[in-house]
Amino acid sequence: MSDPRNRPHITVGVDPLKPSLLVLAWGADEAVQRHLAVRLLLAVPTEEHRDVAHREGTPHHRALRKRGADSLEAAASFVRARHPDLELTTHLIDGSPTLSLCHESAKAHMIVLGTRRLSRAEEILSGGSIVVPVTAQADCPVVVVSEPEHITQDPPYLVVGVDGSVSSLAAVAQAMEEASLRGAAVRAVWAWPRPVFAHGDESAGFNERRRLLSESTAGWADKYSDVRLTHEVVRGHPVEELARSSEHALSVVVGRRGRGGYTGMRLGSVVHGLLHRAVCPVITVPTPPAK
Repeated sequence: MSDPRNRPHITVGVDPLKPSLLVLAWGADEAVQRHLAVRLLLAVPTEEHRDVAHREGTPHHRALRKRGADSLEAAASFVRARHPDLELTTHLIDGSPTLSLCHESAKAHMIVLGTRRLSRAEEILSGGSIVVPVTAQADCPVVVVSEPEHITQDPPYLVVGVDGSVSSLAAVAQAMEEASLRGAAVRAVWAWPRPVFAHGDESAGFNERRRLLSESTAGWADKYSDVRLTHEVVRGHPVEELARSSEHALSVVVGRRGRGGYTGMRLGSVVHGLLHRAVCPVITVPTPPAK
C-alpha cells in the first residue's frame, strides 16, 4: 500500500492558538475541486527556540503538544463535517513551524496559511512569524487567507499581476487554472509606476505595456476557453493598484522571484505589500526551476 504522505495533497498549516475556519474551508474546498487529499499540519516548537521551556520532555512542551493535538482535532472535525468524503490526514510534529512547512512544500501541491497581520518589524523579530518566510522559501504555491473570497460579483473573477517576468508568467498559468476550477474570469493587470518627474507622451508607454501584457498571456485563452481573460494597464504603484483591482476578487495571484532568506526580507516589495494590503486571499507562485 502506498504511503499516504506521498499522495498528491494540499497542506494546511493549523494555528495552535485557534484554527482558522476560513483557512480550513479554503484549503478543503480547493482540495475537493482539484481531487486532492488534505494534510493538516501543526508543528510544536522545540529546542530550536532559545527558550529552554520549549525543549522536548519539559512540562511546557508537553502542554504545547496537548494544545496542538486539541487544535488539530478541532480542525479535522470541521473539515470532515464540511467534506465527509475528503481524504484527510493530521500531523503533529516537533520543530520549527516555518522550517516544517518549507520542508513540506517540496511534496505538497499547495500550502494554505492564515495570517495574524504582523507588522514588518514583528515579522522579522517574532518567533511566531510564519507567513512571510514560508511564502519566500516554499517550493510550491502558497495561499495566504486573511479575508474571504468575494463571491458577490457576476461573474466572479481573479486578479493576476503581470510584469513580463518569468515569475509573473507562472502566476498567469496559476490564475487561469484557478479560474477554470471556479467558473470565474481573470483580470490580468500590469501596474505601471508613475515617474517622479513626468515627461513626454505617455501613450507610447501605455501601448508598449499593452503589447507586452498581451504577449505575457498569449495562448492561455485558447487553453482555457471557458475562462474570460481581460487585460488592464494601470498607472500607479503595483501594490496599491493590485490591491484596488482585487477588492472584489476571489483572490489575487502574483509571482515570486527566487528564494528569500529565512526572514523573507528578499520576498519582494509587491508580494510583501499585498500580504498586508489585499482584502482577499493572496496566492503567490514561485518561479519555475530553469530547464
